[in-house]
Amino acid sequence: MPNNSYQLPSAVLWDMDGTLIDQTAGIIRCFADVITQFGKGTPDPMEIRRSMGGTMRHTMGLFIDQSQIDEACVAFRARFPEIMFEGLIILPGALELIKALHQAGIPQGILTNKHGPTARTVSAHCGFDQYIPVCIGNTDTEWNKPQAELTHFAREQIGAEIEGTLYIGDSPTDASTALNAHLTAYGVSTGAHSCAELKQAGATEAFNSLEDLIRFWKL
Repeated sequence: MPNNSYQLPSAVLWDMDGTLIDQTAGIIRCFADVITQFGKGTPDPMEIRRSMGGTMRHTMGLFIDQSQIDEACVAFRARFPEIMFEGLIILPGALELIKALHQAGIPQGILTNKHGPTARTVSAHCGFDQYIPVCIGNTDTEWNKPQAELTHFAREQIGAEIEGTLYIGDSPTDASTALNAHLTAYGVSTGAHSCAELKQAGATEAFNSLEDLIRFWKL
């Protein structure tokens, strides 16, 4: 591996959905199952997809009455484990990149708005936990992305300083997650948002794929 220490970050926090994995099929199916169960019409898959990166409550609130959101979220968490691995894809370059960063001695963590226990199950299933021992999700703390308190909590868990730490994600929420905590944001257009949208949201760099990021860092 070339010596690229001058180019590499000192630490990396990762988003999960749309960044390291594509679990869209299972997530959209689960939202559709729950939303129709509550007597609503079948939701637009793209509307769900573009809302991903925020909390489950936010997405559910696009389709479900406010008075039913708590019950709908409980129903989602009960249903999702039954279908969570259907159609799950590890995005090209994900394992290669996190392994290369690990071998370079760069601490990494996953910070996601996915339900914490579910996120850790997915991380183990995909083999990410071999290289990224810290995985923090929704309900693990009192905060959610893009709150700075959560980002700083995750950063501290991997022993990283603010300076030199990147947050990498696929949505404007991820850019806000970085910027609110004074971290550098990198974007990947592997979810529902273009590189232009991610840069407009505040990403310093944006890439079409994780493989492009590997080439950028010459790993």
